[in-house]
Amino acid sequence: MKKLLLSLGLGATLMMAAAPATLAGELTVYTAVEAEDLKKYAAKFNEDHPDITIKWVRDSTGIVTAKLLAEKDNPQADVIWGLAGTSLLLMKSEGMLEAYAPAGLDKLDKKFVDSSNPPSWVGMDAWVAAVCFNTVEAAKIGLTQPKSWKDLLDPMYKGHVIMPNPNSSGTGFLDVSSWIQMFGEDDAWKFMDGLHANIARYTHSGSKPCKLAAAGEIPIGISFAFRGAKSKAKGAPIEIIVPEEGVGWEMEATAIVAGTDNLADAKTLVDWSVTKKANEMYNAGYAVVAYPGVAKPVEHFPANLLEKMIDNDFEAAANNRKKILTEWQKRYDGKSEPKG
Repeated sequence: MKKLLLSLGLGATLMMAAAPATLAGELTVYTAVEAEDLKKYAAKFNEDHPDITIKWVRDSTGIVTAKLLAEKDNPQADVIWGLAGTSLLLMKSEGMLEAYAPAGLDKLDKKFVDSSNPPSWVGMDAWVAAVCFNTVEAAKIGLTQPKSWKDLLDPMYKGHVIMPNPNSSGTGFLDVSSWIQMFGEDDAWKFMDGLHANIARYTHSGSKPCKLAAAGEIPIGISFAFRGAKSKAKGAPIEIIVPEEGVGWEMEATAIVAGTDNLADAKTLVDWSVTKKANEMYNAGYAVVAYPGVAKPVEHFPANLLEKMIDNDFEAAANNRKKILTEWQKRYDGKSEPKG
C-alpha cells in the first residue's frame, strides 16, 4: 500500500514524502491538531515509545474528514489523533473505525467516550466557540463591542467580520450546528442570512479569523477561545467574547482506522492518548480535557466559558452534517476564500 505522507520527525521539518506499506514502528496519523503543536505531541509520545515514528497528515477538520471518507475503501491512515468528534461519529456509522477500549479508559469522563462497548473513539479535549474582537482596530472605525451572536447582525459590522467555512473547518461546523440547536432551524438560517450580509469572507481554517483579528487585519473574527487565549497571551489587543446566548463546542477525539496493517502500534498510540500525561499536554491549550482533575486554568480564557457551553447534541450534528453543509454551501459559499 502506497501512502502520501506529511512527515514530521522529531527535529525534522514538515515535508511530503512517499512511503511504502506501513511497517512495525511507523504510524500514519491523520489529524486536525494545530500544526504548531504536532512536534510537541510526537515528542511527548516518543518519550515513552521512542520505537514508534509518527508520520503526520495534517489539514483542517473538513478536509481531513473528506479525505478519510474518500479513502474508505482503501484506507491510508492507521490512526486519527485529534479530529472532531462529529467527524468520528460519521465514520463510525460508515464502519470505518476499529473498535478498541484503550487501557485506562475507565479514568476518563464518560461524555468523552463513545457509548458503544468497546468504543470506536475516545475524546481528548474540547474547544469552544468565541469571538475575537480587536479593540484597537474597532476603536479606529467606531465599532462597539458585541455582547451576543445577534448583535453581530448590526449594520455597523458590515464587512468587518470573518468566520470559518463549515465545509472546511470543524470550528465553522460547530458554529452553524450550534446556532441551529440554539435558535431552531428556521431562525438559525435567518440569523445566518443576516450575518452573511456583514461577513467580509469565510476562511478555511477555524483559527484564522482570530489570527487575523489579533493581527489587526479585521476587527472581528469568529473562532474559538483557545486561539484567542494564545493570541492575547502574545500581546494581541483582543477581547475574547462569549456571546450571551451560549456557545457551541466540539471535542477532539482519537480512533484507530479499520484495516490498518499496524494494529499493535496503533493500539499503543491510542493507549497513550488517554493517559494523564497526554491529557496534561492537551491542557496546555484546552481548558476542558477528558481526564478529570487534570485541567488547570488556561491564561486568558473567559471566566464564564464553561457555563456558556450548550448541551451539544453531537449525534444530531453528525447525522445532519451533510444536509447542513449542503444548505450552507448553496447560500453563502460565494464569500469563501479560494482554497489552497
